[in-house]
Amino acid sequence: MKRGHWLAAGVTAAVMLLTACGANDTPASQGGTVKPGGNLVLLNDAPSITWDPAKSSNLVVTTLGLIHRRLTSWDVAPGKDTTIVPDLATDTGRPSDGGKTWTFTLKDNLKYADGTPIKSEDVKWGLERSFAPAFSGGLAYHKDLLSPGLAYKGPFDGGKELDTIQTPDAKTIVFHLARPYGDWNWVASTPAFSPVPKGKGAEANYNDHPVASGPYQLQSYERGKSAKLVRNPNWSRDEDTTRKAYADTIDFELGQDTSVISKRLIDDTGKDRNAFGMSFASPAQLAQIQGNASAKARLVTSESGALAYLSLNTQRGTLTNPEVRQAFQYAVDKAAYQVASAGSAQLAGDVATTLITPGLQGREQYDLYPAPPSGDPAKAKQLLAEAGFPNGLDGLVLATHNENGYPEKAAAIQAALARANIKVTIKPLDEDTYTSEVDTKGLSDYDLTLTSWQPDIPSANANIQPLFQSTEIGNGGYNESRYNNPDVDKLIAEAQATVDPAEAGKKWAALDKKILADSPVVPLIYTRNSFLHGSAVGDVQIGRFPAYVDYRKFGIVQ
Repeated sequence: MKRGHWLAAGVTAAVMLLTACGANDTPASQGGTVKPGGNLVLLNDAPSITWDPAKSSNLVVTTLGLIHRRLTSWDVAPGKDTTIVPDLATDTGRPSDGGKTWTFTLKDNLKYADGTPIKSEDVKWGLERSFAPAFSGGLAYHKDLLSPGLAYKGPFDGGKELDTIQTPDAKTIVFHLARPYGDWNWVASTPAFSPVPKGKGAEANYNDHPVASGPYQLQSYERGKSAKLVRNPNWSRDEDTTRKAYADTIDFELGQDTSVISKRLIDDTGKDRNAFGMSFASPAQLAQIQGNASAKARLVTSESGALAYLSLNTQRGTLTNPEVRQAFQYAVDKAAYQVASAGSAQLAGDVATTLITPGLQGREQYDLYPAPPSGDPAKAKQLLAEAGFPNGLDGLVLATHNENGYPEKAAAIQAALARANIKVTIKPLDEDTYTSEVDTKGLSDYDLTLTSWQPDIPSANANIQPLFQSTEIGNGGYNESRYNNPDVDKLIAEAQATVDPAEAGKKWAALDKKILADSPVVPLIYTRNSFLHGSAVGDVQIGRFPAYVDYRKFGIVQ
């Protein structure tokens, strides 16, 4: 998941606050515990929420999980590795045929909010919907595996079914994949694996009235203003152990100014005592919070999570030369980037030297380009001279987002590169333009891009494949370095086909080093995220993965 827009802040908290990282931070002053009941208020600077699972890229632990269940889910807890667990299914899937076939069985007595039974054919229908052009935009890990070349176009034109999914009875669903895929049970936790009643969801505005399978149903939704969730009477806490769903109702206030959200949560009065800020706390907000003991106690900070990185366009100009790209590994000043991100090294997250982020199975810590956190511009100049550029590089353009501190972070990169005689012009872009110019075009006009990446599932697969497989160049893919290495493509397919997680982890770790030896990107930091909430909100937890609060578990202190 690319961390653009409000997801891109990559901000942190003070060292003293890191002790709260992932902790149950029920405010002691409340003198109570979190119990079922009450109204929870979620404050969001984004104007809209995607409730249609086919269009969503939501993680298991965030908004969509409140109203939609999936075949599998995640067990997330502070200080523990995140593991795969059943959700609608009785187990986490049974592979056969060397990992090409996966079978799931639904639990007994599952019902939607309207009281109708949830059937295996509904899960199939939900996946088929995700192939329809009108409902594109969600996570797509399943698509090429179920329909190579994306030949299938959905169930609405002619009513054609996707033959690679079979439902021999109301509780069984069998997936026949194009190739072995060890992470399929993790992929089954992505939004498209939520059931949609067969035959429903053809209308363009299904997003406004989805049929709920989770603990809540959508009572009202007005883009740019609000949404309200009420309980699903057919959901059982006893059966669904991954969701606590404490609050009776949840009010979303959408399109809120981030500074207003911060002030409301710091002031902590009235209904805002029951509120949670969905956006990351910004560096400016963190500075305010440092002067307020009450707010400081209500800030929750993740461990280091997403990878912030500088992409080098491997198909453009001098950057086609790997030796030139390697010079950038020494030219950057990661310490300055930390300061630009959040004011200090301690606040920003650890310096990054690998592509696979902390907490994922198989990750190996290494550093192919050892240098002080502030970089080694002399070494960068030496490499450039050896590559035939003794006077450095000129005329490079760096594209980045125009919000959430990215212009300031890009300026830090620009200044660091200048020390090695690499002259860069910064081009800040709004989110839509960035997507259009950087991720959609086959050939980008930019030499460098600055962004970050949070894996969609806790597997190194989700760190490596979206950013470095050649199929992810352009057309909305996230291979912004335009890295195209047939040998790496082959090794990615082999790692994906490895069913044993430990063995797969070794292959992903080897790929991490092999790719970084070609220097298509410069890892900068593993970012931390901070979230602020009101004094009546408790059990606000962040596990080791992902670096987001688990929305399924917090509620009102009674």
